[in-house]
Amino acid sequence: MNRTRIAWVVLAALGAATYGPVLARLAATWWNDSEYSHGLICVPLAAVIVWYRRHELSGLRRMPSRAGLFGAVAALALLLIGTLGAELFLTRASLLLFLSSAVVYLFGWRHLRAVAFPLAIVALSIPIPAILMTHITLPLQFAASAAAEAALSVVRIPVLREGNVLVLPDATLQVAEACSGVRSMMSLLVIGVVVARIMDRHLVTRMAIVAAAVPVTIAINAVRVTATAVATEYYGIAAAEGAVHEALGIILFFASAALLVAFARFLSTMAPRVHLRLQS
Repeated sequence: MNRTRIAWVVLAALGAATYGPVLARLAATWWNDSEYSHGLICVPLAAVIVWYRRHELSGLRRMPSRAGLFGAVAALALLLIGTLGAELFLTRASLLLFLSSAVVYLFGWRHLRAVAFPLAIVALSIPIPAILMTHITLPLQFAASAAAEAALSVVRIPVLREGNVLVLPDATLQVAEACSGVRSMMSLLVIGVVVARIMDRHLVTRMAIVAAAVPVTIAINAVRVTATAVATEYYGIAAAEGAVHEALGIILFFASAALLVAFARFLSTMAPRVHLRLQS
């Protein structure tokens, strides 16, 4: 058995033994937490992308680097810190660092650049720390409720907003964490990364497409809250609950995805013109 195969076996065994519990808990989060259920799609999608590009990867010259070994050690240290501190995010970030380091150690930096795209997709499926999630969720809740208040005033429906609570004449609606739009935003970010990769080669344009997922999420979520409030005013509180409310969320999510794709197409058509003007 040559050194490469030995390295493969050692890294595979070390990864399975060390990160098995991390993967199990991460998979459970994807399955049970609706805000990160897109992880059930991200990992298979990343695997399909790597498989689709297997011939390109096999054609790259292998230039293994010992830097990957140091990266693996750093990943294990990060895993230890996360485990001792009961910080799940660090243990999961350690997993990504370990995978990246293994690629560098076995194949080289060129191969890591080649698989950076699927690794980025997997990274977006890792739940962010709870304290950071709070700082993201609250502004989204307030933005959606404020936009709904303005829209309801335009259509002349009396409303009083107290934070993220909308007080209507016959009902009170709360923009809860589940309705903050975080779930849609995380999914849209993944879609944005994929669309940006497919539709454009300019780095700035790609970054703009991905960043557009945030305002699109806020706008669509504001539409959802406004539509729910209007329906509640005319049809009762039942309109804000159950299958109708869930169906509205699904429809508007597909609408937000379509809007993001349309924006990406617009930027992709404009980017070459801007590039030509800068050259001239």
